[in-house]
Amino acid sequence: MASIGLKVIRRLFGAAEFVSPRLAGRAAFELFRRTPGEKSLSEAEKRAIARAADFMAEARHHRIMTRKGCVAIHEFRPAQGRAQAGTVLVIHGWRSRTEYMRALIEGYLSAGYRVVSLDLPGHGGSLGRALDMAKAVEAATLAGQWFGPFEAIVGHSFGGAVAVNAAAGTVKGFAPLSTNRLVLIAAPDSMPRLFEDFGRYVNLGARTQHAIAGQVERVTGTPIHQFVSSRLLMRLSIPTLIIHAPDDREVSAKDARAMAGAGRHVRLFWAEGLGHRRILSDARVVDEGVGFVRNSLVLETVLERHESAA
Repeated sequence: MASIGLKVIRRLFGAAEFVSPRLAGRAAFELFRRTPGEKSLSEAEKRAIARAADFMAEARHHRIMTRKGCVAIHEFRPAQGRAQAGTVLVIHGWRSRTEYMRALIEGYLSAGYRVVSLDLPGHGGSLGRALDMAKAVEAATLAGQWFGPFEAIVGHSFGGAVAVNAAAGTVKGFAPLSTNRLVLIAAPDSMPRLFEDFGRYVNLGARTQHAIAGQVERVTGTPIHQFVSSRLLMRLSIPTLIIHAPDDREVSAKDARAMAGAGRHVRLFWAEGLGHRRILSDARVVDEGVGFVRNSLVLETVLERHESAA
């Protein structure tokens, strides 16, 4: 956001706190969920998309209708002749898309998994200019209906929060999305805290901040305080791998520690020195994410055979 534009926005919200905090809350929520357009892509982002053209050409591309638009889903299948180990759903983060998840997708493909990668609303090949948790969970649920069940859901950044909330059924109107494993990479723990940080950034007063919380409940059917992944993971008890870089400047390492404390079913892997985005292309991260799902599947198969023999 340009500095001059930010100053104007901060002044407007500061005044609106005393004039109409309800309308200010609605405007702030719309600003929060506004997604970047194609024109905002940096040259580096354009080059990354261009480099992934051949990779994307290998996928089967699907468009699925949502309540108010449609989303793009890209289906990658392992090499012919390899036995499929199951299906993995991959969900990118804010200002991201399937192309940026390439290393992880290729890792799961090499391990014999079919990979379904979702472009969230307003990103990649999906339509729209707004994204919120309700829209994201709807898209993930539709992916499950068409391509599930999922052996694992892998989410980066906001996509990690989507994975947890979809599995927990937090958004009203959508049943919990079934999965055997969760892999959360550089994911935030607390959505309420994200809105608080955003509120400070654009100068929201207490009454406007309360109004924006009301907007969240309006679109999700759930109070904002329930969107805390560490608490949800305690209830879910789904085996979960947290991958995070201590030097992540966008999502604090405190978030990773909070989620890792949800129980013995959650494991934490520190990806030293990889920040928030480089973490996606690191070979160690790919190996950890793939190994967590593959090794768990092998163990379950061995246990099932042992029980059958008994």
